[in-house]
Amino acid sequence: MFILKRGIEMTLKERIIKKEANIGVIGLGYVGLPLAIAASLSGYKVTGIDTDKKKIINILLGRSYIKGIEDSIIVEASKSGNLIVTHNIKRLESMDVLIICVPTPLDKEHNPDVTFINEVVTNIKKYSKKNCLIILESTTYPGTTQELIKEELDKLGWALNEHYNLCFSPERVDPGNKKYGLRNTPKVVGGISKECTELGALFYKEITDNVKCVSSASVAEMAKLLENTFRFINIALVNELSVMCDKMGINIWEVIDAAATKPFGFMEFFPGPGVGGHCIPIDPIYLNWRAKSYNVQSELIKLSTQINNSMPEYVVNSIINILKKSDLENCKILVIGVAYKRDIDDIRESPAIPMIKSLKNYKAGVDFYDPYIKEIDVNNEILYSIDYLNKDLSEYDCIIIVTNHTDINYNYISQNGKMIYDTRNSFNMISGNIITLGGGLSVNENV
Repeated sequence: MFILKRGIEMTLKERIIKKEANIGVIGLGYVGLPLAIAASLSGYKVTGIDTDKKKIINILLGRSYIKGIEDSIIVEASKSGNLIVTHNIKRLESMDVLIICVPTPLDKEHNPDVTFINEVVTNIKKYSKKNCLIILESTTYPGTTQELIKEELDKLGWALNEHYNLCFSPERVDPGNKKYGLRNTPKVVGGISKECTELGALFYKEITDNVKCVSSASVAEMAKLLENTFRFINIALVNELSVMCDKMGINIWEVIDAAATKPFGFMEFFPGPGVGGHCIPIDPIYLNWRAKSYNVQSELIKLSTQINNSMPEYVVNSIINILKKSDLENCKILVIGVAYKRDIDDIRESPAIPMIKSLKNYKAGVDFYDPYIKEIDVNNEILYSIDYLNKDLSEYDCIIIVTNHTDINYNYISQNGKMIYDTRNSFNMISGNIITLGGGLSVNENV
């Protein structure tokens, strides 16, 4: 029990303000770990909970398993005495604020998989104390906070604002982004009630510079889906335009550069080999799945999904045309970069994987290099990253730049590769042995 000097028990609001509240972060991945660290360094007592014992051991040893989080910051948080980690879910019983940061992937049928959220809610019902604040950060469809959490707690006879408070605050982590992090990225908070929103905002104001309160959890849930659906659709547009420009003999990269000189009404998006990651290719599907329950759906999302998913095959067909082959038998292909974006070690939904599968289906021999990914599984075959600097690159019929990591020696590749297909405009040029996606060279007559 928390007691003030005059003998009156502190309210949850007072405990949050005075940093006497115990914070529990459930899920110590790319969202939960930086959040737990930030809260502990701001002065809160934080317990990080994860079922993956390897993560717990790494944190206890002061080792980071997430790119962008240095070992030293984990050591600092641990030495402060404010951060402890455990795999024991029973520790929920002492938490005043519970923040849920678990994965929300797609299932085999490409529908939302909220299994991890449901498991956490089951444990909250079993172990959590009353008079707590529960915050869901995991990206999900509108209505999740109300339907999967509130309605379950109501079944226990718990009263909102009396026995528990509930918010949704979408994570906005951008892996590899050195400019924007948790502190300087505005935090959206939407509660099931006005009182819930106030409590959530009080907590986040201690670890972020700007908190945006909205009228409901559903608004906050929808805002996150809008952010990434906006990006998903615009990437599909520019991907489709890149295919057009290849046919028309126009360089899409120069077109974008010219259009970007307009100081209003235009935003840059760039083509590529597809869309990957934990958010952009997933969130629009969550939104469209939810919309169907209201007898509406987005034709834009459906079409954008088709376009973005078609890009790996478009690249492969381009290679076939470049090499003037009916298939790629006896051809050797080197894929540079398999992470879903530059300078990170994450291959979730990476377009490199379906691209390599397609190359192999066309009987090509495929190697890959990625400075952050040691191995990948392609159709139950393990491929290992090669040391391209010690390879004779002329043995490859084509080198494909899929992910343009900054520490790749592009000069070495351009000088030693026979043919290069650049999906990222990494060279910012087209020469005799470099062909760029959307660069306007007519190599795709049959695509």
